[in-house]
Amino acid sequence: MPPALCYNKLMESARVKSFAKLNLTLCVTGVKGGYHMLDSLVTSVDLYDAITVKKRKDNLVSVTMRGCGSESIPFEENNAVKAAELFIEKYGVCGADITVYKNIPMGAGLGGSSADSAGVINALLKLHKICDPVGMKLIADLTGSDTRYMLGGGYARLYGRGNEVESLESGLKLNFLLLVPNGGVSSGKCFEKFDLSGGFGGSSDGACAALSAGDKLALCRSMNNSLAPAARQLSEDIGVAFDELLSFGPLAVNMTGSGSGVYAVFKNAEYCAYAKSRYRGKFKAYCLKTYLPK
Repeated sequence: MPPALCYNKLMESARVKSFAKLNLTLCVTGVKGGYHMLDSLVTSVDLYDAITVKKRKDNLVSVTMRGCGSESIPFEENNAVKAAELFIEKYGVCGADITVYKNIPMGAGLGGSSADSAGVINALLKLHKICDPVGMKLIADLTGSDTRYMLGGGYARLYGRGNEVESLESGLKLNFLLLVPNGGVSSGKCFEKFDLSGGFGGSSDGACAALSAGDKLALCRSMNNSLAPAARQLSEDIGVAFDELLSFGPLAVNMTGSGSGVYAVFKNAEYCAYAKSRYRGKFKAYCLKTYLPK
């Protein structure tokens, strides 16, 4: 591909926010083609990475990571880089200098890596004024199971490996206190431990029905995560986080992804802020709320 053929000065850079997600439910329904099949209700929350993409005059990609220990991510393992390289190859556009300001903790089940991939794709679409809903989803699927969802965010039900996305309309607002134990949990090891239990099954039907009805209490009663028992075996801190959050009397306590993030749902923002002010544990704590894209 000839470098810089697409280069123009109409727009030099683009900046986007890419939001974290919480799994409100996570059911492992089986295995297909070597992949675990999921049924999960997810929501975006108001914790985001800020991503800036600037045009280069060649077809190369550079990345600068700042915050949350992200500086240690090897270049060749960085999904933001992979997303940019796939985008450049597909559309024949010029290279990019990427800067990611990370606020989403890594290894917490919040989808931070997928958020960065999606943010780069969205920024490049904006930068080059490209509208290709099908193409962007294909690129997303090559960078991570959650990336397709992260392109739009909001409430959604995820199927398959997490790359089949059913967007859900709801104005229901939830308030969360998130605790992030240090060290994270290996997703691969968590699924291996889960496989030993043979606990396949479950459905997000009840949670989705509660969301559709705007019934916060019913939604909280439906929250679950099939991977939580396995994650608790791998990390004692996850069990500690569950117990600490339960002590505040929330509406629900659940784990997101394969951990290590554990969250409680509270009646409103005031209750959530009060619980955070009273928290004396060793884990980093965040007051979050649902983020609903406009």
